Amino acid sequence: MESVNGKQKSYIKLIWVLSIAIPVVVAILIFAPEKIQGAGDWVYILPHLNATFNSITTVVLLLGLYFIKQKNIKAHKSMMSIAFTFGSLFLVSYVIYHSTADSTIYGDINGNGVLDDAEKTKDLMWWRGLYVGILLPHIILAAVVVPFVLFAFYYALTDKIEKHKKIVKWTFPIWLIVSISGVIVYLMISPYYLN
Repeated sequence: MESVNGKQKSYIKLIWVLSIAIPVVVAILIFAPEKIQGAGDWVYILPHLNATFNSITTVVLLLGLYFIKQKNIKAHKSMMSIAFTFGSLFLVSYVIYHSTADSTIYGDINGNGVLDDAEKTKDLMWWRGLYVGILLPHIILAAVVVPFVLFAFYYALTDKIEKHKKIVKWTFPIWLIVSISGVIVYLMISPYYLN
């Protein structure tokens, strides 16, 4: 029994380490003064791929909810495993892109990395404000949801169903908001991608 408790403590510690490390590493890679060189132009397909990952995650999250409401636990587990897989693929792809390519600026029509006076029209600045208003909560919730998702999966995998049910009351809506807002953010910024 002691080794089981030791294993559980190790998994919980790992969840917390990952929950802190993932947002920190992502922030460092995004805000690093220098990007990793030599990746090539293929990285410019990654934002489009990320939007696909987010779209699939949204659909399978909703299917997972549907199946658990129908008490189809096997289908629910499959959908949530798919959502977790696509969320993980998104994270890897996101890190690769932001560590190798400069971030795209909303409204930067000429792609020079700054908003020139000509690009700061009243209409564009209104849309940019809306974009930032969606993006910032998306980023915050994306960081916040990491431990929730990891603990939800841990509790499901270790058959701690009551704990799983309690945590998914928070996890599911946050994760769904993150995946939907990720698609919205992509649709808003995609006209400014140069590649």
